Amino acid sequence: MTAVPEATELDGSGRAAQPRQLIVTVYGLYSRTEGGWLSVASLIDLLAAVGVDEPAVRSSISRLKRRGILEAVRRGATAGYELSDDARDILREGDERIFRRGRATPADGWLLAVFSVPETERHKRHLLRTQLARMGFGTAASGVWIAPAHLHAATEEALTRLGLAGYADLFRADHLAFGDVRAKVRDWWDLDRLDDLYTTFLDEHGPALRRESVTDEQAFADYVRVLTGWRRMPYLDPGLPAEFLPRDWSGIRAADLFFQLHAQLEDPARAFVAKSISFG
Repeated sequence: MTAVPEATELDGSGRAAQPRQLIVTVYGLYSRTEGGWLSVASLIDLLAAVGVDEPAVRSSISRLKRRGILEAVRRGATAGYELSDDARDILREGDERIFRRGRATPADGWLLAVFSVPETERHKRHLLRTQLARMGFGTAASGVWIAPAHLHAATEEALTRLGLAGYADLFRADHLAFGDVRAKVRDWWDLDRLDDLYTTFLDEHGPALRRESVTDEQAFADYVRVLTGWRRMPYLDPGLPAEFLPRDWSGIRAADLFFQLHAQLEDPARAFVAKSISFG
């Protein structure tokens, strides 16, 4: 299971949701109480509610299997797939990210990741940079990456899991002097890109909040789409302090929309799943 494609599928970092990303969302929401397993028939039925046809589901399942995210497991006569151990670990980390409501504050300080990789292991350097970027780190200087301090445990776990801990050191730090932190944050992170992504999220999912009458099936479809659209965002914006962000930051409005939809759609979506499928 390689880190780069794994990240794309599991954190939803593509601009437009692909069937395989919707499948990962469904697994993350509804399979883990069953050991990470869903039948193929159940997946086909559930994804049909989100507008994905059977051939696309089967093709996406095959791709997720090749990437080590899903593993084929039969329960009696029923064919199905379960999450790999690595995928479950990543989704468990994602739960903390996706459903974390608060932002960091300036008093929390920063996490610095400093690394040095021998030229003979350039692939490790690429993997390390990719992983830090995926987790939302900004680049403070060559070989020095920065994130809010609350990411220290998740970063330590991820680097250990990928065999990269021996190439990096993690430090908790405060900015003491020289320069405006607000300006530096704009250098360390691409806030213009983040603003575009948040604005797109608001445009795409705002209408779901304004629907007056929603069936359980529609709530399920909306919930899977909104969660798939949202779950990339906490990896690109690691909860940066609002004090260092532009006024009326789109990310705060997007988070408000996500958590409103989460509260509104979660229960009817789960009711639709309970009525629609059998875990075998």
